[in-house]
Amino acid sequence: MYGNRQLAYAPTPYIPRSALSATINLDEEVKLSTTNAERDLYDSLAEIYSIIVTLDALEKAYLKDSLAEADYTDTCNRLLKQYKSNLADENVARAFGDLEKFKREWDMECPRATERLRVGIPATVEQGPSHKPAQQGGDADAMLVVSATENFITLLDAIKIGLVEKDTLHPLLVEIIQAVNNVTSQDFESKGKIVQWLITLNQMRAAEKLNDDQVREFQFDMEQAYYGFKAILKKI
Repeated sequence: MYGNRQLAYAPTPYIPRSALSATINLDEEVKLSTTNAERDLYDSLAEIYSIIVTLDALEKAYLKDSLAEADYTDTCNRLLKQYKSNLADENVARAFGDLEKFKREWDMECPRATERLRVGIPATVEQGPSHKPAQQGGDADAMLVVSATENFITLLDAIKIGLVEKDTLHPLLVEIIQAVNNVTSQDFESKGKIVQWLITLNQMRAAEKLNDDQVREFQFDMEQAYYGFKAILKKI
């Protein structure tokens, strides 16, 4: 019965056109780059992408207490150094733009890695380790206090003689935050300013300098942090 039913339309037979034929060999590998420079650039951008993804996973693992603090610190420091090393190349930095642009371009959701890259130091350095090593009596405690005090003085002296480049100040600030966290986990006046300036300096290029207004503000904040640190020592 159904075999004799007429179709409601007349199907048009498909006739391939030569214009639709493939003009490339579909089995041939498509190369993203044609020169060594382009290949190096894409390799660096791919490396940055993988660093961001890995760093985000590392931060999540640290928050879940899934790895030892020492392992987290070592790995985080290595990833941060690799990130900065890749962006030290001007061509890579130009193609990268900035972190937010890069994330939008590649549709990346990595809030924890974004914050860590913004700060520029591991959480264990920024906040101090949650488990401090046992000290060997008062002499060991005194040595930590002396070390922290010397770091403050070294930084303030650098400011006074005009050494206000990022590559001078940033390492000194990292040493200070590590030293004070080794002495005490308690907050003190202007301690937060140390981290704020670490973030500010981390956004600068190595050879960039603080301007005159920034230098005055930076010196004032660090002096207040030094006084706050000495004040908290009296309560320990």
